[in-house]
Amino acid sequence: MDTEINGETVRLDPSGVLYAPDQGLLVVSDLHLEKGAAFARRGALLPPYDTLATLQLLKAAVERHAPRAVLCLGDSFHDRRGAALMPPVFLEMLADLMRNRAWIWIAGNHDPEPPPQGLGGQSSAEAVIGRLVFRHEPTPGACPGEVAGHLHPVARVTGGGRGVRAACFAGDGERMVMPSFGVTTGGLNVLDKAFAGLFQEGAALAHVIGRERIYPIPFSSLSRG
Repeated sequence: MDTEINGETVRLDPSGVLYAPDQGLLVVSDLHLEKGAAFARRGALLPPYDTLATLQLLKAAVERHAPRAVLCLGDSFHDRRGAALMPPVFLEMLADLMRNRAWIWIAGNHDPEPPPQGLGGQSSAEAVIGRLVFRHEPTPGACPGEVAGHLHPVARVTGGGRGVRAACFAGDGERMVMPSFGVTTGGLNVLDKAFAGLFQEGAALAHVIGRERIYPIPFSSLSRG
């Protein structure tokens, strides 16, 4: 689905990535790689397949769009040690995705320091590309052109006695909050107070992710929970 953010045409992909065709740029947020390993280091066991599954989904998105550049919008790794302790097989998968294209790591609250130098790519607190500015956490108040992550937006749609809760892109034509991409990340309802004041009243849409397409739904038609 194509839409505009601050006059820049972008494509919202049901995989949860954003693609800016004029820039040849693929954007992905909140990978939270090595989350299972981070929990294991703290004595809490999760299924150890999250990094592999997330990288496989990212590979499919990269192959589909063939971007010239990829921008990871923060919390790419679940904690400060994730990149340094990532098993070699996953490092090789990541290196294959990074080969022959620019790669930008935006700092997140889970991974505020740049990844190890051997991983490659450019690290930054934020990046301005075209009419868009990319940072991990949304800026309070009006901020035209901002594309952020961090909040893991989800929407709940109800009708006919049924309800569906799904990840979504949240935006109003001026700015957007990206869904989380990692397979074990949770979500926050876009009607939560954390989203208050980010979007123009009456213009906010949840671009709800379906299996094969995106469904734009006004915030006013959504349910809490």
